Amino acid sequence: MLMVKSIVRPEKAHPVMKALLDAGFPAVTMMDVFGRGKQRGLKVGEITYDELPKVMLLAVVKEADKDLVVETIVKAARTGAKGTFGDGKVFVIPVEESYTVSSGVKDA
Repeated sequence: MLMVKSIVRPEKAHPVMKALLDAGFPAVTMMDVFGRGKQRGLKVGEITYDELPKVMLLAVVKEADKDLVVETIVKAARTGAKGTFGDGKVFVIPVEESYTVSSGVKDA
């Protein structure tokens, strides 16, 4: 299993969630986060905003589904046809084990 962790613009979080649901991946955790990427924040006049609001989405999927999930996220999170700085990032991380809390059963 793999965890697909994506950081997206706040206004793109719900379109990404819907796209994942429509693609057959309903299990996603969403949380508000703050940070910056390579652009080092945003400068407006004399003020630099170096901690920008973003949304982090976490989904654990089978390895066979990784490419579809990443493609779905990128397509739904991209601004415009070519995208722009600050659209976000997708990370893929191995998951060794997972357990269902209510039953204590190890997931397959």
